[in-house]
Amino acid sequence: VQLQACGGGLVQAGGSMRLSCAASGRTFSSYAMGWFRQAPGKEREFVSVISRGGSTIYYADSVKGRFTISRDNAKNTVYLQMNSLKPDDTALYYCAADDTTIPSRLRVVYDYWGQGTLVTVSS
Repeated sequence: VQLQACGGGLVQAGGSMRLSCAASGRTFSSYAMGWFRQAPGKEREFVSVISRGGSTIYYADSVKGRFTISRDNAKNTVYLQMNSLKPDDTALYYCAADDTTIPSRLRVVYDYWGQGTLVTVSS
């Protein structure tokens, strides 16, 4: 499956932004979809994941209550709505697909990755 993330840009602290990740290729609904991010000089870290049907969702503690993940299997797209953004949210955001049954926070289990979209939050 090929993944294309978009929606990044520059936003002021406290603002909102929505990222999208469109998938093509194999059946989108066969994959749990995750979002990860990597800030300059840091490791890539888990942000959120949504199960194949959308019934199971996990968030990193750092974004819980501010970010919302969702998916539209008819459109082969996963979204990440980000509210109350902070400068610490500045990073390159990646979407990823995992064909295992249980949605995972571990980046090593993800089989496919998008190219990343840059989110910059100014103070």
